Amino acid sequence: MSEPGRVLHGRYALLRELGRGAMGVVWLARDGLLRREVAVKQLLVPAGLGPAAAEEAASRAMREARIAARLHHPNAISVFDVVIADGQPWLVMEYLPSRSLAEALTGAPDGVLPPTIVAAIGARVAAALAAAHELGIVHRDVKPGNVLLGDRGAVKITDFGIARASDDVAVTQTGMMAGTPAYLSPEVARGFEPGPASDVFSLGATLYAAVEGQPPFGLDENNLAMLHRVASGQYRPPASAGQLTEVLHRLLAADPRARPTAAAAAGLLGGVERAAPADAVATAALGPALAPTVPGPQRTVPGPPWSTSGTLPRPARERRSRWGWPAAAAALLVAAAVAVLAVVLNLGDNPGATSGVSTTVSTTTASPPATSQEQTTTTVESTEPSTAESTTEESQGFDQNDVADFVVDHYSALPEDTERAWNNLTTRFRPPYEDYAAFWSGYQDVDLKGKPDVTGEGSAFTVEIELSLRPLGSHEATVERYRLQVVVLDGRLQIDQTEMIGG
Repeated sequence: MSEPGRVLHGRYALLRELGRGAMGVVWLARDGLLRREVAVKQLLVPAGLGPAAAEEAASRAMREARIAARLHHPNAISVFDVVIADGQPWLVMEYLPSRSLAEALTGAPDGVLPPTIVAAIGARVAAALAAAHELGIVHRDVKPGNVLLGDRGAVKITDFGIARASDDVAVTQTGMMAGTPAYLSPEVARGFEPGPASDVFSLGATLYAAVEGQPPFGLDENNLAMLHRVASGQYRPPASAGQLTEVLHRLLAADPRARPTAAAAAGLLGGVERAAPADAVATAALGPALAPTVPGPQRTVPGPPWSTSGTLPRPARERRSRWGWPAAAAALLVAAAVAVLAVVLNLGDNPGATSGVSTTVSTTTASPPATSQEQTTTTVESTEPSTAESTTEESQGFDQNDVADFVVDHYSALPEDTERAWNNLTTRFRPPYEDYAAFWSGYQDVDLKGKPDVTGEGSAFTVEIELSLRPLGSHEATVERYRLQVVVLDGRLQIDQTEMIGG
């Protein structure tokens, strides 16, 4: 068993244990080479299984690394490296100071969150699943415990440990159940192979639990009884989902063919988020005393480089707890509420938003926040002052050649000069700087192949490019195609949207 202070591969110093489950232990570690914190997953091999089981566990970990390393999305935890210690692989991943959605629900009165906030979280998870499905990757275990809510509002899905690529060889242990029974789809409970539609159902079950307080088929310690209920496909209709109800019904369709794709689910969930009026989260369990700390009734939040952004209304009044919280727990409840509020008000991206240039944007400062090696708890105060961004329709004399040069210059800055590249994004499209820098730190080479193909004129252009991306520590690069929307704002060219169109 490992302990704090141990250094793996002469590079990763274990600091403290972050959590553990049946399959492994996750450590916070320090990357001595790049001087950053990372999460390191140590695979646990059950005692007494013998050499064959140990070898299988190692194969499973390597498969997890191969699968996860193929997926690069701002709403999925990135994999940086795999090292061998004691004859076993350790997975080195992005470290996100966070807590899981399951933990957030445990700390919330009634054990639930408002439907619009749940929709916002779900839209981001759906976007990550859509990217995974495009690569032939099925997660197989979407549940609240695998959805991370970052201190700065990031939402990321993690633990592709039982995921499997469609073109990869299955590595499973006899009798092992892939997935958590309460969140499985009916077809998987009946013994069929999980597919993208199964992930969509599990996402629906996760969001159902977040607004209803328990999964669609309830909870039961007897796995066989739970599987029987799940296999029936008959769940209790949601009673507290509000405007999210219809979307949940679509995600939880018993017939996999009737469910939307993950990409379509992101659009449906984003629509619920954007359609919410300013007082739509009035039922949030965040007492009125907290409201003055929120900077204004509504704010526009920046989005990451692969999606557009939207607005999130502020919570207004307290919901009465059905559990009758004791007075002694009041301080803990307030602390939990503050943490949830930080997540609610800082959700960064909106994968379901429609394409196009926003005509009125309330935004954040163009300068990236200072980074720190020490992780601190985010409070509800905004860390970046709000400014105004004009959306002039004047072309400022930019033509297609200017746009091509701008795009070439943008990608020449990556992955080293993330500050310059970050400032090339419109503020409504811009993620928190630390998230953006952390994402690109996972690459050692980013090269634009050929000349950008530019169409459009005036203040809006469409650009198609091919990017060669080589992850850190890899000898091979992948080539991916993207479509960018470039606009003229405040007299300069800026990137307002990026969409992957091929790999």
